[in-house]
Amino acid sequence: MPDRAQELIEAAGGQPPGSLRAALANAMVGLKKRYYGRGPEAAKAYVEDDYIFVVLEGGLTRNEETLLADGKEDLVRQYRLAFQETVGPTAIGAVEELTGRRVAGYHSQIVFTPMRAFEIFVLAPES
Repeated sequence: MPDRAQELIEAAGGQPPGSLRAALANAMVGLKKRYYGRGPEAAKAYVEDDYIFVVLEGGLTRNEETLLADGKEDLVRQYRLAFQETVGPTAIGAVEELTGRRVAGYHSQIVFTPMRAFEIFVLAPES
């Protein structure tokens, strides 16, 4: 998994010197671009104690936009949660590599008005 995480970080432009928050945001943008075929228009990471929150704006695929136009928000949310289970190890690997800490928990969620995706990581206590 570390090789995939490094590949993802490199695909997102690498880690800017001194900017863990920017590197985390770039890694999550890279993950969305690679696995969804489209990335968000904007991303911002927040790091507080043992918690990392990455907020992603935009980036719905055309088929997701079509489903939303037909009122099928629940279906889009269910699909994204199922997809999270598949790409979760890659996202976790990227965060662990960038922070040097183990991720104890990870969750992804989406809201539609306004369209935002949230990547939430709980870091294990430092030894």
